Amino acid sequence: MKQETVTLIRRPYQEVVDDILTSLVGGVVNEPIIFDVKADLYPLAEPAAGIRGITGEFESDHHSFLNEVDFEFSEGDNAVVWLPGGSLPDDETTFHVDYFRQSSRSPLTDINVGSVTRTLGEAIGREIATVYQQINRAYLAGFIDTAEGKSLDLVVAILGVIRKTADFAEGLVTFFRDATLVGNINIPEATRLATAKGEVLFVTTQPRLLQFSQARIDVPVRAAEEFAGDAGLVGGGEISEMVQPLAGVDRVTNFEATSRAAEEETDEELRLRAKAVLRSLGKATVAALLRVIREERGKPLELWDPNGAPTQRSDPGTVALLVESEPESFAGLQGAVHETRAAGVLTTLVARYIFFRPRLTATLGQSLTAAGKEKVKEEIIAALTGYANGLTSGEAAEGALLLEAIGSVQEVADPKIVDVIAERSELSRPPSADLTDALVGKLVAAVAEASGDDAALHEGLTRVLIEEAPAAPSGGRIVDRSLVQSIAGGSAGAPASDEEIEAGEFVVSAQVDGEDWFVVLDMSSADIVLREGGDGD
Repeated sequence: MKQETVTLIRRPYQEVVDDILTSLVGGVVNEPIIFDVKADLYPLAEPAAGIRGITGEFESDHHSFLNEVDFEFSEGDNAVVWLPGGSLPDDETTFHVDYFRQSSRSPLTDINVGSVTRTLGEAIGREIATVYQQINRAYLAGFIDTAEGKSLDLVVAILGVIRKTADFAEGLVTFFRDATLVGNINIPEATRLATAKGEVLFVTTQPRLLQFSQARIDVPVRAAEEFAGDAGLVGGGEISEMVQPLAGVDRVTNFEATSRAAEEETDEELRLRAKAVLRSLGKATVAALLRVIREERGKPLELWDPNGAPTQRSDPGTVALLVESEPESFAGLQGAVHETRAAGVLTTLVARYIFFRPRLTATLGQSLTAAGKEKVKEEIIAALTGYANGLTSGEAAEGALLLEAIGSVQEVADPKIVDVIAERSELSRPPSADLTDALVGKLVAAVAEASGDDAALHEGLTRVLIEEAPAAPSGGRIVDRSLVQSIAGGSAGAPASDEEIEAGEFVVSAQVDGEDWFVVLDMSSADIVLREGGDGD
């Protein structure tokens, strides 16, 4: 759907009437103007006698702005002037102006309340606004998050999901924490449970979070679709199996018998169940994770899972993947993997990325408001991001080109990079010093136990190495100052000094242990200090 269509569907009655009345008296309707937070005066296309109204986006929502509160008309400039302290359109969005022409040839001039012109305009506007609302409701009825009642039943029917009536039994099942695991445990909606021998299936109807401090939590359940009526009535303690185990959950049980539901499934419960069915289709396997990575144009390199080889094994309930992906595609790749992973399984995605954060200062060529300065900072970050996104795997970020990108922002002069912080992705968690000491002790014991038997020695060493093998990646970062390297004279390749960084005589290396990595910009507006032309250091 086009943006123009979305705007039309959301137009309220009063806005439609204002447009009709403005048009009837020969005014200009919905003149589009792009808002820039750095400016507060916007000339109109034709000579105006006054502004009828302005609409646009405020805080990402459709909004009607108030005359002499949010804006006013400057007759001398023939322009809209936005007032300090009022509501302003969102930056770089389009606002629309209705205004009266200075020389209108329309024979209709009276649009006051009670006039024939206004009465007819309001009658027509009411019918048009009603059509807009009907179109809007028809549009919303096609989506699972906004459809209601019978429309929602039709939307979820494509998945074979049918609203459960009061014929389906319901009850409470208690989930007990595994005492050996720490952290919060997410219990998603539509988690499937069963009686001891699998005779009757149930699904949870609401999500729950078993907090670290809780040993147990009660979760509402309802009989599965194929167990309507008396089939879903079971006694206390009979629901004891998880069809798909959840990491961190030791056992489940129902302390009380299930009973007939007092009312049918609500729209929200039906939405949650339909979404869970959709997420479960073709998911929850390693093959599904690898498939979605390739579909998102990523390349899987290594995999750690609980059933992997000894050196590629992760903790129960966790999976880690090393992928090759363009940095700008990584967020979408993470989202796709998260949507594909099995419920209750922690999935960690890592790539060979070197994150660098330049901290810089610059001088402004003109005085700007606080909002204007913030936008300049965003433009600086956008310029640096554009440069960094153009780098390929193994290509270093050059200090001189970073300064050139900063200088491309119109309001900025004399940029200086005062520091660069570099971090690289943690691709494995090697044993700590304490574990190393323990490893040495185990090696000595293994040698002593072997007593000259080469086969026994080999078996003992293999066992020790497997037990103390590096763990799966955690998704963290490691600070590495050596990646910010000098390119000046005889010190090329050595860590860059503060003076070399400020002069732009450095690179952020894209090589780690002889392998090509991606260099990724990771900075915020807090890393930029802007000074006005008159400010001192």
